[in-house]
Amino acid sequence: MGEEAPPSSPPATMLYVDGCPGCAMERRKQMSKRIPYKELFFVAITSIATALPISALFPFLYFMIEDLQVAKKEEDIGLYAGFLGASYFVGRFFASFFWGVVADRIGRKPIIIFSVISVIIFNTLFGLSVKYWMAITTRLILGALNGMLAPIKAYSIEVCIPEHQALGLSIVSTGWGIGLVLGPSIGGYFARPSLQYPHIFSEKSVFGRFPYLLPCLCISIFSIVVLVTCIWLPETLHKHRNSIDNEVEMSSESRTTPRTEDVHPNKSLYKNWPLISSIISYSIFTFHDTAYSEIFSLWVVSDKKYGGLSFSSKEVGQVLAVSGVGLLVYQLFFYRSVHKILGSVNSCRISSALSIPLLAVFPFITHLSGFRLGLALYSATIVKALLGTTILTGTSLLQNYAVAIIAKKSQQPQSQRGAANGLSTTAMSFFKAIGPAGAGILFSWAQKRQDAAFLPGDQIIFFILNVVQFIGLALMFKPFLALPEYSGLKQC
Repeated sequence: MGEEAPPSSPPATMLYVDGCPGCAMERRKQMSKRIPYKELFFVAITSIATALPISALFPFLYFMIEDLQVAKKEEDIGLYAGFLGASYFVGRFFASFFWGVVADRIGRKPIIIFSVISVIIFNTLFGLSVKYWMAITTRLILGALNGMLAPIKAYSIEVCIPEHQALGLSIVSTGWGIGLVLGPSIGGYFARPSLQYPHIFSEKSVFGRFPYLLPCLCISIFSIVVLVTCIWLPETLHKHRNSIDNEVEMSSESRTTPRTEDVHPNKSLYKNWPLISSIISYSIFTFHDTAYSEIFSLWVVSDKKYGGLSFSSKEVGQVLAVSGVGLLVYQLFFYRSVHKILGSVNSCRISSALSIPLLAVFPFITHLSGFRLGLALYSATIVKALLGTTILTGTSLLQNYAVAIIAKKSQQPQSQRGAANGLSTTAMSFFKAIGPAGAGILFSWAQKRQDAAFLPGDQIIFFILNVVQFIGLALMFKPFLALPEYSGLKQC
């Protein structure tokens, strides 16, 4: 069965504090039970700004390594591409928990604004990279300074009443889905413009000298627009002590100090096993998702003699964009029904189980051609994207439910939400960092064993991806997965 959102406590004895942005948001939620469309719009566009610098890289990563002339042999391109793809997540691994904690102290909005500014600056500098070390350094710094993911997840929960929290978190995934549409399209169509559009861009122009500046510049311009819209972004963090969930405004005559003797101190995040177990599952699935994205992009552009499809960067961008469109439609129109029927746990289990036979099909797509190749490749990538986002959204919901249950007991609902999402992002970033690096090493190794007797070439790549997927599936069952002490979740 599907689970409901954690129930909210009745607001009978709650206190609304004038001038507190968190209290103002709680009051608005109590007065209106509607979906907060304006706030979720901000969530969507800031999520896009986070996703674009990551997803835009994949269509031209292979060619960028070639142009930087760092790989001595063609078979080594995947190795260097893996390290470059991992550098962003290495930076995010070291800084994510910090940004989550800071967001719990000073607010969600300042961290979001700072992160957007970092995207504008360092994503542009990445496009100006002419040396491999410069490309890795700018991506590393960008990952470290872009602390948006943890605050935006907390924000998407805090602007919604419990009944709409699944929608709020799915909007984060929807924003990511839009990034999957726009990012690969921008990267595929605008990389190396002097080669793709010689009648518009000459080799002597700035975009000829810096062949990967144009897609990065397009993303930075979009981020500037997002930065301007952040002016109207309402804060959700309570700016007073003893902030209590679902507070309402009271007259000055009846305003009293809330009782604190029954308030329990926050339970340590590291002792919250429902949270930790869901983070572990989430990390394994993000590791798989990142490794798959890296391998897929390298696989489709590699030469047919190595088991690839010999696609151009434009064709890669087109495939990823179409799968992103399918993902976007699914998130907007179908995910809520799937979540309502199956719940977070069962939707993750079913999606993970279905991903295993789907991945096993990929190596055999190379034997097709023409219309059949296009139909099989597009269908497989779309379905894989839908299954992957169902898993990641479901595990994200489990994490926030785990924090919410403990927060209800301590009557301090916001004190750990940013830190919990920061902890989740830190763990996820670690696995996302080793994902591209490991995938690059695996890809280079697989290309050198085309004539192996057991799982030759690309078959071994997708087999190992399936092993990781199976581990993630196993972690979604007891005794590995613990659910919060809430009856709606226990029914899953």
